[in-house]
Amino acid sequence: MQQSEAIVLAMFGTTVEPALQGLLAIKTAMEAAYPRTPVRLAFTSNQIRRIWHQRAANPAYRVEHPEIPLEILEVQGILATIANLQDRGHTALVVQSTHIAPAEEFHDLASYVHGLRSIRTMKPRWQPFTAIGLGRPLLGAYSLKHAYADDIRIAARALASDAELARSHGAALVYMGHGNHYFPSGGLYLEFAARMRELYADVLTLIATVEGFPALDQVVGDLRLHGQRRVLLKPFLLVAGEHATRDLIGPQEDSWRSILVRAGFEVLSALQGLGEQPAVARIFVDHAAQAAAEAGVDLH
Repeated sequence: MQQSEAIVLAMFGTTVEPALQGLLAIKTAMEAAYPRTPVRLAFTSNQIRRIWHQRAANPAYRVEHPEIPLEILEVQGILATIANLQDRGHTALVVQSTHIAPAEEFHDLASYVHGLRSIRTMKPRWQPFTAIGLGRPLLGAYSLKHAYADDIRIAARALASDAELARSHGAALVYMGHGNHYFPSGGLYLEFAARMRELYADVLTLIATVEGFPALDQVVGDLRLHGQRRVLLKPFLLVAGEHATRDLIGPQEDSWRSILVRAGFEVLSALQGLGEQPAVARIFVDHAAQAAAEAGVDLH
């Protein structure tokens, strides 16, 4: 039987091939920190998993894209990934969220973990899991042990290179977050932007979301208020996937780039997912370490 510990990286996923590097970079960082602990990816999006499985069954696609790892082509959901690890003798797990905010996706992930933790067999030796830790998202979660405001400050410090890039262009830094129509995550995004302005006072940092609040029109108003005419757009997303290539800088009339250009701004862009930035990947490694310590899981 293999060692009992394992790490599961819970990710929404992406179908954009170049964007995969943002996901794989986090896995690489986790494996470097714990070289003797298996690390597995799990995509929480049913649709994205189906697309990868269809591609895996297409011989022509496999020939055209030899760079795609088998673990992506055969990626599973969170429950299947955990079940397969348990079946191989891994009973002490850390499930690390790679979400940005503790919103809908993280809520569902936590429900899965809490359900698995609640399993009680009549004989203790048949318990499927000895421990399951749950690592919090980038901007923290509801916790009495870890203040979310501290996590936001840490994330802002990790993105110093973004502020430097905007500074070098004499531009305001405008992030695109995902947001959610059904969860009040907007305040977290706004607090993150405020911490960025606090740390890098010479760079105007603003954020809006694809869904929910804050919206792009509020950013436009703030840019005009500060007399800023040059803008650097960057995804505040784990990967530079479809939202980045289409909604952020796409040629269509309703992309953020098109809207800002029509409004009279000079628009630059940097299409790099947060997962590609080593300092951000390190935050997820640290969150996994903290979750492991709290759950009594020894990572090696």
